[in-house]
Parts: sequence; structure tokens; C-alpha cells
Amino acid sequence: MSSPPLPSAAEQPLVEIENVDFSYGKRAILKGISLTVRRRKVVAIMGGSGCGKTTLLRLIGGQLLASKGVVRVLGENVGALDREGMYQVRRKMGMLFQFGALFTDISVFDNIAFQLREHTELPEEMIHDLVLMKLNAVGLRGTAKLFPSELSGGMARRVALARTVVLDPTLIMYDEPFAGLDPISLAVVGQSIRKLNDSLGATSIIVTHDVQESLQIVDYLYFVADGKIVGQGTPDEIRASTEPYIKQFVHAEMDGPVPFHYPARDYADDLNLNSCAAKVAL
Repeated sequence: MSSPPLPSAAEQPLVEIENVDFSYGKRAILKGISLTVRRRKVVAIMGGSGCGKTTLLRLIGGQLLASKGVVRVLGENVGALDREGMYQVRRKMGMLFQFGALFTDISVFDNIAFQLREHTELPEEMIHDLVLMKLNAVGLRGTAKLFPSELSGGMARRVALARTVVLDPTLIMYDEPFAGLDPISLAVVGQSIRKLNDSLGATSIIVTHDVQESLQIVDYLYFVADGKIVGQGTPDEIRASTEPYIKQFVHAEMDGPVPFHYPARDYADDLNLNSCAAKVAL
């Protein structure tokens, strides 16, 4: 009997994380995490603050190295790459940082042109046209001569999105792209992420707390808690899930497996029991 054919490069996952551990010193952040991101999909990674979502993005981008397990991006073992190999893989990535992280002292146009000038040898005429093309894609071609301080929060995020995709990356990562946005700006940014991903034929990973907007635009979701994957599924599966953590997170319920208090000693042990404040607190 012949062996089944191996999947082609187009069918292989773009990102594979296998049994990954990561710690900051003695504090364990990720504990045996495994997840897969398939090509041309938009995938969300959700969870409470400090659960390791942004750390996962840094592992994928090679800013951090796993203490155990394997992180593969575009078929490459990130932990085994040398400096040159890592830069080659990063050339195929785009990153939208939390709150945009635009350069404040240069114009919108120059913010987007920066990567083209740094990483290509394109003539200025072509750079000009490419920048305006990306700005037009996010509806902000008219802001080219403005400075970041002259933009609203939602506009700045869309400019940052144009900068993220100016080199037509294969993988686009978003760190809390909806944070601090009003409902209209949030919807515009969300739909822009989906449309740009599809038009570029890219793959996107979104780290976010915004459940409802994510359910409108993503293909698959992973939920992280206590350094582990505690739930996953398509938007329809997530909406219908009765798994306690997912249900609490999706419906913003106060009672559930996610505690309000960070682990600590007994309250009474931390107080000076002879003080007036301690007696009132107890």
C-alpha cells in the first residue's frame, strides 16, 4: 500500500506551536501550549490579562525563544534560526502594535513609507504610489500629509494598519487592535482587518479581548488561561459552547472559573492586625 501524499506547501499550516513552555524567570507563562494557524485564515487568541497572549506573538516573531517545544513559522523552526534566517522570516511578517506605535515626528506618508525605504530599493515614485494605495485601502488617502497628533484614535489605528501591510506580508499579527476605540472605529478597523487579509491572501493572528467584534471577522478562536489552551472553535461553536471558561468570557459573567483576585496569601496574614485599618477591613 502506498503512503498518502504529503500536503503541499499551500496546504501546510502557516504557524505551528507544539507543546511550548515559556517562563519569565521562575514565573511560568505558557505551559505546554499547542495551536495551529492555517493559511489564509484569521485566527483570534483570547484570554484574560497576563495569560500569555502577547508572549505567543513574541514567540512567533522570534523576539522570545521557547524554553521547551517548537514554534514553526512558514515551515521554519524559529528557535533554530540564525540571525540572517530570522530576518528572512520576519520580512514575511507584519505587526500592528497595541495603540499603533506610529512615529510621532514624521507624517502619515513617511510613517508608511519607512519600511519601503528601509527594506527595499524601490524608487521614490513607486514608493509614493504604494503608500497612497495602502492609505486608500483603509480609507485615509487624504491624511497623507498629516502628523499622528492630528489623527483620532481610530484613524491612527488604520494608518498603523496600512503601515503593517505595506510590504504585503504573508503573516499579519495584531496586538489588541481594538483597544480604546469607539464602536464605529472598532467596526471599521475590524472589517479592514478581514478585507485586507482576504485581498492580500494573507494569514492573520489577532490577540484581543473584544469577543463580539472578533466573532464577526475571524475563522477560528483559541482561549488561553493559566498558560494553557482551555477552549477553541469556530465562531458558531464558541457562541454555542457551554464550557465554563468560554461561557464566562464570551458573556462577560462575573461568576466562573476566572477569579477576580490574583493568587495571594491569606488577607489577614498580610495585614497588621493591630492597626485600625486592619480591624475595619476584617
